[in-house]
Amino acid sequence: MNHLSSPEPENPHSEAVEDMETQDAPIEARPDEAPPVTDSQQTEVASPPGEGEDIVLNGDIQPGDIQEEEEDDDTLVDDDSRSEATFRHVVNNISSLKDTSLSQSCTVRNLPWKIMAMLRNTQSGDRPTKSLGFFLQCNGESETQSWSCQATAELRLINQSGGQDHVKKIIHLFYFKENDWGFSHFLSWNELLDDEKGYVKDDSIILEAHVTADAPHGVSWDSKKLTGHVGLKNQGATCYMNSLLQCLFFTNKLRKAVYLMPTENDDSGRSVPLALQRVFYELQHSDKPVSTKKLTKSFGWETLDSFMQHDVQEFCRVLLDNIESKMKSTCVEGIIPKVFEGKMISYIKCKHINYESIRSEPFYDVQLNIKGKKNVYESFKDYIATEKLEGENKYDAGDNGLQEAAKGVIFTKFPPLLHLQLMRFQYDPHTDSNVKINDRYEFPYKLNLDPFLKDPEDTPADYTLHSVLVHSGDNHGGHYVGFINTSTDSKAQWCKFDDDVVSRCTRKEAIDNNFGGHDEELMVRNCTNAYMLVYIRDSCRPDMLSPINENNIPETLKKTLLEEKRLEAQRRKERSEAHLYMTMQVITEDDFFGYQGNDLYDLDRVHIKDFRVLKKARYAEVMKILAQSFGCQVDQIRIWPFSQRTNQTCRPTAIEMEDPNKAIAEVADGDTNWKIFLEMQESENPNTPLNSFDKETDVLLFLKYYDPAIKQIAYVGHVYVPIRTKIQDLLPLMRKKAGFPEKVPLSLYEEVKPNLTEKIEELSMQLDKGLEELMDGDIIVFQRDDLDFEQYELPTAKDFFRNLFYRVDVTFCDKNIPGDRGFTLVLSQKMNYNQVAKAVAQHLGMDPMHLQFFRSQGHKDSPGNPLRCTFEGTLRELLSPARPRQSKKLYYQKLNIKIDELEIKKQFKCVWVNGKLKEEDIVLYPNRTDTVQQLLDTATASRKLQLSERGTGKLRLLDLTSNKILSQIPGDMYIDSLNSSTTKTFRIEEVPVDQLSVGADEIMVPVAHFQKDLYNTFGTPFYVKLKIDESFADVKEKVKEQLDISEKEMEKIKFAIVAMGRQKYITEEDNYHVKLGHFQSQMPTAQPPWLGLDHINKNKRTRIYSYEKPVKILN
Repeated sequence: MNHLSSPEPENPHSEAVEDMETQDAPIEARPDEAPPVTDSQQTEVASPPGEGEDIVLNGDIQPGDIQEEEEDDDTLVDDDSRSEATFRHVVNNISSLKDTSLSQSCTVRNLPWKIMAMLRNTQSGDRPTKSLGFFLQCNGESETQSWSCQATAELRLINQSGGQDHVKKIIHLFYFKENDWGFSHFLSWNELLDDEKGYVKDDSIILEAHVTADAPHGVSWDSKKLTGHVGLKNQGATCYMNSLLQCLFFTNKLRKAVYLMPTENDDSGRSVPLALQRVFYELQHSDKPVSTKKLTKSFGWETLDSFMQHDVQEFCRVLLDNIESKMKSTCVEGIIPKVFEGKMISYIKCKHINYESIRSEPFYDVQLNIKGKKNVYESFKDYIATEKLEGENKYDAGDNGLQEAAKGVIFTKFPPLLHLQLMRFQYDPHTDSNVKINDRYEFPYKLNLDPFLKDPEDTPADYTLHSVLVHSGDNHGGHYVGFINTSTDSKAQWCKFDDDVVSRCTRKEAIDNNFGGHDEELMVRNCTNAYMLVYIRDSCRPDMLSPINENNIPETLKKTLLEEKRLEAQRRKERSEAHLYMTMQVITEDDFFGYQGNDLYDLDRVHIKDFRVLKKARYAEVMKILAQSFGCQVDQIRIWPFSQRTNQTCRPTAIEMEDPNKAIAEVADGDTNWKIFLEMQESENPNTPLNSFDKETDVLLFLKYYDPAIKQIAYVGHVYVPIRTKIQDLLPLMRKKAGFPEKVPLSLYEEVKPNLTEKIEELSMQLDKGLEELMDGDIIVFQRDDLDFEQYELPTAKDFFRNLFYRVDVTFCDKNIPGDRGFTLVLSQKMNYNQVAKAVAQHLGMDPMHLQFFRSQGHKDSPGNPLRCTFEGTLRELLSPARPRQSKKLYYQKLNIKIDELEIKKQFKCVWVNGKLKEEDIVLYPNRTDTVQQLLDTATASRKLQLSERGTGKLRLLDLTSNKILSQIPGDMYIDSLNSSTTKTFRIEEVPVDQLSVGADEIMVPVAHFQKDLYNTFGTPFYVKLKIDESFADVKEKVKEQLDISEKEMEKIKFAIVAMGRQKYITEEDNYHVKLGHFQSQMPTAQPPWLGLDHINKNKRTRIYSYEKPVKILN
């Protein structure tokens, strides 16, 4: 138990901790649910009450009065599901209190709450002190461990003489391990018993608790019964999606449009509209929380994506874009813009001439800046505020030149449904990351936006708040909930949607409590605040919220969804009854024909017909089912179960017992997935029963024919004969099945196991003597013995099966093409490197010496280390052990040089920059012992570089990091000594004519682009040669020439000298002249000073969460 302890009276500002053992609750983290609690004067710290103390039951309960809501709010029901209550506990004989005193329970949110009071003895210095411990207990007698409940409470010691009560407040997430919370030192014992204080009367005190609790998780909470609505299950971190889906669901016009989208021919697993229809239908009809797994599956998301939290604002835009595109060419095309689209005008108006640029733009949401703003109205004023374009930021008015102007936006039309995105996450340059702004920001229930319109619309822009999406936490993570007015009429009915739990709430809880800011009473910063607001235009409210009934749902959709539910119920029933059934996996002789491997069928290609039968079904009943299914009589079929032999083969075998009344599970020896060969009478004998089989004297044999001319095996049938039959007596049957003349000589082989096929030498012997361990399911392979075997690559069946044993399907993928599916070749595991390379090169139509191969990292399914062309092993050694049914894989890449040359060289990746500062990635292959100059010579000889016609033809190598030049690398440095890292870039460029030589009064200065902040560098840096005492105007001209830009563009650039991480701006008014000391390093290891060009660069949006990936809906 963790509790809050008051400080000792002697030191009112100290913090005391007793036996503190704080642990996180086993539920989804909500960063705002922090345990520290305070009153207006003192900070309290958690500590547990005494354990193992006797409990005295005593007290009375006083239900609290629920504060009266505003006239348009619904009245909360005062029952056990109520959100707040006040109750009291009278502690008698307080002066002699020794044991813990526990009140009777008061039910709030269907959980029992009790007041705990106890005497606390602590040691302060050399003397013991006594205090009153005052705690609030929740669900204390429950043995379940999965529940939790967030609550705030006011703990009050009543002053019985009419004076001021002693009050402290707590906020806590109650759960199994921390089911009580309060103050170990609520009040010192001396103060409590002091008659002048007035807390004790007739040796009794009165303790009071006012509890306000959220709906609990992990306990029986019937959202449908209590609110009329159900929640959405959280898949891991999908609270952001759940809150938005509920908001869209209660936009009735959108819900109707989604229902009307044609989806009857859609793929149920990939259709986003069908998945959204399913979620909306379940929310409308279900009594239990609804799953969103099929919806996220339709997005193309993997399981991991459901544990990755995203920004709800971004998800809203992506989802609506997807739905809008799917609505095209349907009866609901254009609904999304009709509901969400407003319009604004972006303008630039010149100040001194009659020139104005106007562009009309649609919008689906408005992003409001909240930093430094008190409310929505201030944010809208900021949104339409004009920006002055003057000084260096003048507007380019074409033929009129640079002009002073005013730039801004103004709204021309507001939509029926207005989404306001509050920009609580903004970039912080000090931390180089996004941070959350938790400042107080107010938003009204009623909103009028007429002042922000260019011209009045046909109806007033009056809006009423419909939904508030709330975020708790910071940029590292958090939790989303939604507060939605679920009423369709003028009387509000607010509900809180917290994943699977829905609860009624007041308008104050939905609006005022989510303004954010600082909680003065608890002395903590409130990181729970509104993040997205949804307003409905009053004039459009009847249309947006028109009631939905069954007639609004197409019959085809209802049938589809009901059929899905029926099939799901059937599958659930099957799963629940699975222990009563077994599966018979039936394979027929048709699956044996054409198979070219060991045993009788290909496990990956065989067509298995499954029969689900009761385990207790009689053998005779099962035989009737099989006969009926295959259209024959019972006496025309026979079951041969497949048996896994010890020699790694799988062959049919006889049933031990055929008692017709025996349970099929017993016949199958308890095998729940019983694989059988079903023998059936040949079609030539439709009315003839199968021949009898005596398992004591007969044996089942399978026959194959091998043709060396085409190197193929052919299955020709099965036969059962007495075990004492001579082998030569089978030859006529074999000739007949193969279509040979009567006296054609045959050679016979026994297929014993993989890589073991033995020739049967003595055909005059009996089967039980001539075949090794004669068993049902043995396979005899025969071939003609009158052929010229020397002309065949695999002359005998034994050669065929040996070759088959080493045969392997290998997939080759191009390592430079992401997701390349590659091509598959059938190769022998005995092949060496050169043979493999030759086979691949033949498929690709290229020289095998221009191929490089890489092993596969089986666990990552990606290329591993490269193979040397001198590899002396076999293909079998190259292939990583694969999981069952996983294809063997190697990677390759095409080379510009021969592989044997590459292996004595070093791969050097760099960037080539031409005279116009255009970049191109290149790869060079210098010798490992080369110097930088030799590397540059290699680059010149490679003909990959397009040098200037009148250039110097000389190259240099630069060391870059973060779009800045660090240094020019000397030509005599060895390339193996270059320190390469992920943050570094090596760049090759041609030395300009003017930089070929540097005089004593000249310096080479690196130049880089940045925007406002030095860490925000971008673009291609370059060198410029400056003269000592050269004027700033000349410096600008050299930079302008290097960048090849116009004078107008040049005017937008600010110049700065950057040294030691600080910039000093220079202008023509400064009369600046170049000084050598300005561009010399002050420290040997520091980066040399550089010339910075400060101008605008368009940056991509920074992700809100550091781990966040962009939201993508793939289908």
